[in-house]
This record gives sequence, C-alpha cells and structure tokens, in this order.
Amino acid sequence: MVNINYETEDQSTKVELPENLIFGRMMTNHIFVMDYDEALGWHNPTIKKLSKLELSPAAMVLHYGQTIFEGLKAYKQVDGRIAMFRPERNFERMNNSARRLVMPEVDNELVLNGLKELVKIEKDWIPTKPGHALYIRPLMFATDPFLGVRPSDSYKFIIMLSPVGPYYPEGFKPVPILATDKYVRAVRKGIGDCKTAGNYAASLLAQREAKREGFSQVLWLDAIEQKYIEEVGTMNIFVQFKDEVTTPMLTGSILPGITRMSVLQILKDWNYNVTERMISIDEVVDGYENGNLIEIFGTGTAAVISSVGKLKYKDKLFTFGDEEAGELGTKLYKEITGIQYGRIEDRYGWMTYLN
Repeated sequence: MVNINYETEDQSTKVELPENLIFGRMMTNHIFVMDYDEALGWHNPTIKKLSKLELSPAAMVLHYGQTIFEGLKAYKQVDGRIAMFRPERNFERMNNSARRLVMPEVDNELVLNGLKELVKIEKDWIPTKPGHALYIRPLMFATDPFLGVRPSDSYKFIIMLSPVGPYYPEGFKPVPILATDKYVRAVRKGIGDCKTAGNYAASLLAQREAKREGFSQVLWLDAIEQKYIEEVGTMNIFVQFKDEVTTPMLTGSILPGITRMSVLQILKDWNYNVTERMISIDEVVDGYENGNLIEIFGTGTAAVISSVGKLKYKDKLFTFGDEEAGELGTKLYKEITGIQYGRIEDRYGWMTYLN
C-alpha cells in the first residue's frame, strides 16, 4: 500500500456548522491531492490544507476540457458510525470517464484509502441533522502547459469535501421538469456517459431557460431523433406505468448513475417488473392521457430521489401532484436513505464504514 503524506500538523477540525447549509457552498479544511506525469505515474499522494491552486494559463484543461469528476456522500449513521455509499462504484465510473477522455486511470485502492483518511480527519464536518451529509467531490484535470490539441502529459487529482444540507431545502416534495427539443445535451458514441465538465456546460442554457419558466430541471431527449427521453441534468429518470417500472437504457449518452443502479436492484427485489429500454416522449404523453402512467421520479447522489410533480412538453403540462411526492418514489427514498443513515439493514453491502 502506498503511504499517504500529511502536510498539516493540525488535524483537529472542530467546527460550528451553520444552521442552514446551502448545498455545495462550504468546504472543509483539508483535501487529498496527487499528481501524475508520464515518468512517475501517479505520485506524492498527500492530505494537505485547502488552498488556492497554482495553474498555468496554458494548462490544457482550460483550453481542451480534459477534466472529470465524481460525487458521493459520507453519512453519520444513527449509531454514530461514519459510512460512505458505494464509493468503489464512483471510482470505477471515474476510470471509465478517464479512459474515454484519454486520461490516466487511478488506483481504486489508493484513492479509496486516501478518501477514508481524509474523511476521518474531517469527521467533525459531517452534519447530523436529517437529510444532511458530507458531500465528496473527487476530480481530475489536465495540467500540462501546452497550446495544442492532444492529451495532456500531466494531471492533478483532488478530493474535496463539503458539508451539505438537503439538495431541495424545501424538503422531499415534487419538482417540476421541462422536456425540451430546443437543445441537446449529448449524442450517442460521444461523451454523454462520462462525468465531465463539458456535458454540464452544454446543459446550462436550457436549464436557465427552464428556470425562467418555473421548472427546476430539464428532461433531455435523444440528440438524433429528438424522440426518446434520456436523463435530467442532475439525475437519471424512471417512469412507472401500470405494469412496468422502466428507465432509459444506457445507450452511451446517459450517465450510468450509482443511485440508478441501486434503485434497479431494490425494485427487482421488491418484485416489480423492471426494465431498461428506449422510452419515447410520446409514450409518456400517451400514458398520462390514457391513465397508464402512474409516476415519474429521478435518481441521483445529490437528491437521492426526486419525485416529479409536473412535466411540460411543448404546449402540454402534465400534473402528478404539487404537494405530495409519488408513492413509489417516496418508498424508494425512505429505503435508500434508511440504508445510508443506518436506520435500515444494509443487506446489499453497499456501505463502506470508517469506524
């Protein structure tokens, strides 16, 4: 096992967290960082004080977009233990993104060990209020100072931590989403299944326009036919029909979500007829109009489950309930958060414990 360096003498992080934590605004005192070059590979894994980066204006990440990231959480469980939800899956997915963007893969054991040590140091930053957690953001980016289109020769890997409140401060209530055919997010055989900055940059204009219309998220359609639903900007999407719960199949333009994967397993164990397939927006519209569509919900790390209360497509608005979340989405939310916070037995072995 590679030794981790510690560039900090003060590992005490007693903090007073604010009463209302805004998601993603507050960072802890320390980060895990390591560097890569072709001669040494990944080297010098270090836990150090959070500080500003020194980066050349010619760093290739700023010009050619070689950057990938992940998102997961650590929880203070009801018995006091600290646990993370399926972190090994996040690092596996990160390496999938790295391969696609011609970036070096990380050693999963090394970065998971570094993450554990970092969370142990910052354990006092983990909030204990319901729905709160410690958000974990691993990221990797190209640092080679070179103006030319090719893969970088050097990279930096960082893990940073952020204590967070619920993604939706108003609580587990339905959210309104807008299905758009005005823009596209990603195309099959592109990089839509990678967690890379470009995919999110491509979504910002549509998201801003959706918010101006009163919708919290955009439901993307496929880029070729503008016919099939794919995902929402921050979550995968599920549709419950009377005889089936289905989610868009992974065609290469959809991020393979860790929560999505978990929901599929749970639903199968609950004996639902669960499928992964192409779902046309017309099928969703017809299902709503003929009564075959029961519920729509999203899955993702930040919000866990997001019940959809309204869906707009073209000039049609479909309403499922403004105040009460859907029955299946609510049941899944309670199940997954129950496992994460230790209120429900982790029969799948999904939680990684630090103590």
